[in-house]
Amino acid sequence: MQSSLIGKIEKAKRYAQEPERVTFSELSVKFRGENNNYTTEYKEGKWHCSCHFFSSWGVCSHTMALERILSNMLPKEALTTQYTTP
Repeated sequence: MQSSLIGKIEKAKRYAQEPERVTFSELSVKFRGENNNYTTEYKEGKWHCSCHFFSSWGVCSHTMALERILSNMLPKEALTTQYTTP
């Protein structure tokens, strides 16, 4: 294996151990919920989800789950801390 590739692999390992280096500006995922599949997105500084609950409340279990999963990789404005519980 070329030494330059080995160096990149080592650097990738370091980056993976420091997720605070990553900040999402946009994200789109397919979320497999208990009742259906949903598209959940973070774009233009706001969360969006195709589930019915989100259309009424502007937050849902899918967006809150992604906040928890990606917590330190999201910009502060993406965290709806008033909805999160320990």
